[in-house]
Amino acid sequence: MTTKKNNDTTETCPAQALLKQLSGKWKPEIFRLAVNGPLRFSSLLRDIEGANKQTLSVALKELEEVGLLQKLVIKQKPLHIEYHLTETGKALIPVFKQLESIS
Repeated sequence: MTTKKNNDTTETCPAQALLKQLSGKWKPEIFRLAVNGPLRFSSLLRDIEGANKQTLSVALKELEEVGLLQKLVIKQKPLHIEYHLTETGKALIPVFKQLESIS
């Protein structure tokens, strides 16, 4: 018996879309760190061992595009950028805490 491969792009499970949004290099780690407060790019480079500028930049941009992080430009000197969890991102904190308690 063979199984038919489903090429449909719609998710059959509500959690599937969320898992796709958080999959990828450094995204879960970035999200975990964002729970504790605003993030700055330079501190993420220091805090995430093995991260490089390119992959970190892509992960931040993708998390921003799906609405989990918000990029905020702080115009005080020195000019810098902070990333904050959005309301949608904050709503996922209990889900992450539950996952952490399982492992």
